[in-house]
Amino acid sequence: MRWAMGVEYDGTAFHGWQMQDNVTTVQQTLEQALSKVANHPVRVICAGRTDTGVHALGQVVHFDSEAARSARNWVLGSNVNLPQDVNVNWAQPVPEAFHARFSAISRSYRYHILNRETRSAVWRDRAVWAHPPLNTELMQEAAQQLVGTHDFSSFRALGCQAKSPVRTISRLLVTRQADRVVIEVTANAFLQHMVRNLAGVLMAIGRGDRPLEWVKQVLECRDRTLGGVTAPAHGLYLVQVGYPEQFELPRTEGDGR
Repeated sequence: MRWAMGVEYDGTAFHGWQMQDNVTTVQQTLEQALSKVANHPVRVICAGRTDTGVHALGQVVHFDSEAARSARNWVLGSNVNLPQDVNVNWAQPVPEAFHARFSAISRSYRYHILNRETRSAVWRDRAVWAHPPLNTELMQEAAQQLVGTHDFSSFRALGCQAKSPVRTISRLLVTRQADRVVIEVTANAFLQHMVRNLAGVLMAIGRGDRPLEWVKQVLECRDRTLGGVTAPAHGLYLVQVGYPEQFELPRTEGDGR
């Protein structure tokens, strides 16, 4: 039987999602827990691989197992065997046609910026600290120039292996919540480091280091070397993955607060 799962994690202690030799990853940790519940080796595929230090509130995975377990068994059994910084929120049987990555039709990320004069002991690994005041209205105006279908070559990592740099952003919103600035973005898919590079450009404009017009110049030049600084990983959260209604998956939307 094929199962889908909703997973959340604090990425601080992990070297990203993907299995790697000699380091601890979220995939490795989750597979070890699931294998204990199933009593056989389990391999999982995720909706979106996250980098070192990136968090997830709405990650979705799938796996196959012949073990006779209920959804409740998978959730509770997994959580008993997981560390406190990884948690399974739900499990549901799905058709064999379901694929956590390729069946997804949208992904939503949220980037948190602590914008005040002093650093935070509580948010140190969960938001990026920027002490110069950020002009969120200017950042929001700049962000709207990135909405739509574009070639995002200037916003992808130099080592990104995606075949096409074209992506469609359906929503990009910059808001202030007291001393935090939050960037929310939804797209059909993302390139490697795309959200962090978007955040870096918008923060430069918000600080006044770059003019409003710079975001369009960066987009049109299609050259990552001209795209500014990549924002740190620990402010980034994968908050939701969207799927066609036919799969009837729970709509998980963590707020990262």
